Amino acid sequence: MAAEKAKRNGRIRQMFEIYRTTKVHDTNLPWILLLCFIAPVVVAVLLAWLLPGSWLSWVLWPITGVLVGILLVMIVLGRRAERTAYEQIEGRPGAVGAVVQSALRRSWRGSETPIAINRNQDAVYRVVGRGGVVLISEGSRQRTQRMAADEERKVKRALRNVEVVHLYVGPDGDGIPLAKLSRTLVKLKPVMSRAEVGAVYTRLSSLQSSPVGIPKGMDPNRVRSQRPR
Repeated sequence: MAAEKAKRNGRIRQMFEIYRTTKVHDTNLPWILLLCFIAPVVVAVLLAWLLPGSWLSWVLWPITGVLVGILLVMIVLGRRAERTAYEQIEGRPGAVGAVVQSALRRSWRGSETPIAINRNQDAVYRVVGRGGVVLISEGSRQRTQRMAADEERKVKRALRNVEVVHLYVGPDGDGIPLAKLSRTLVKLKPVMSRAEVGAVYTRLSSLQSSPVGIPKGMDPNRVRSQRPR
């Protein structure tokens, strides 16, 4: 019982910390969360008033509205906190690694460590999922094109018929925003089964030797917000 209570209190403290950190950069957050809580409560009260029923409905409808409001607040807070966190690290070396580490869906597998990197900290990451083998370039598009092409040739030598997709996250041209990377991967057309994903990932991982000095991805949830002066 004590362990469960401590765990619940820890989650509450974590939510307050996420709110406090996010509010520094998202000034509209308090009003948005307030609206998310009040709107379901107001709707529930109106339904209790408009729909015929006993006195019990006047109790159950508002309670339902409060519960829905709390749930909505948690969902919206989580999404806006994630977006704000990615905005703080976007453009920094290792940002793609943070997404690979913390935001990939279960059907995707990858490492926060890039498979190729140059002296300018431009990097190429590799993830494997239902959409095939995806090479994600981070940094300058021009400098990463050759790196990504070299990595594709390595993949093709190991697995001839595997689908290789190139994605670019960065400021050049039509780069994918960091916050949309996970959704972009999910939208790729499935070309492999779950069993094939595991086999391909294991095969490529066995061929990869990590170079020394490659920076791992940053955890966006641990990035400290800098308060504006």
